[in-house]
Amino acid sequence: MTTTAARPTAPPRARRDWGIPASLLLLAAIPSASGVARLVDLSGGRTEENARFFDLPLPILVHILGATTYLVLGAFQLMPSLRRTRPRWHRWSGRVLVPAGVAGGLSGMWMAVWSDLPAYDNEALMWLRLLFGSVMVGGLVLGLLAIRRRDVSTHQRWMARAYAVAQGAGTQALVLGPVVVVAGQPSGNLKALGMGAAWVINLVVAEWLVRRSEAGRRG
Repeated sequence: MTTTAARPTAPPRARRDWGIPASLLLLAAIPSASGVARLVDLSGGRTEENARFFDLPLPILVHILGATTYLVLGAFQLMPSLRRTRPRWHRWSGRVLVPAGVAGGLSGMWMAVWSDLPAYDNEALMWLRLLFGSVMVGGLVLGLLAIRRRDVSTHQRWMARAYAVAQGAGTQALVLGPVVVVAGQPSGNLKALGMGAAWVINLVVAEWLVRRSEAGRRG
């Protein structure tokens, strides 16, 4: 008598979906940890390195709190099974997420213009921050307007784009990290190029995922 081993069953869709927020939270941990370190640094008093934030701390505080809230809640908003099974949670968390994201984006743009340029930055990076910050804030506004008129597909597209921009800091660490290890802290156009590339990578991935999801629903 012979027996055959039962084939392992595929995990339920909901269980597989948990990989989405887990991956996004892991990526968000990089800028979140940096934000916590910045707050600890500011609590220790004014130094030459933190003077541009210490003298006017409100924008950096709003940026850290708003962006962190947005990154964490947004990771779960992008989980399809949670949207289906917990629609009320999706709506209510969205009412927190959108203002937090707008606050994080606008405060980041404010600092890009009005704070002193860090030693390794240049004006090209300032303009990139303004460009992609505008995409993020604009995406949140357009996504909100779309869902108010019950255009779910447009809502999802713009929200995915906005979140992709917000996750830029995590991808930037991955893109520029090897450069730092090999050649030290990049500066000027090299840093601007690396950070810009990270934002573009995130937007391309977000666009691909959104289009794949739409094609799956049509199929």
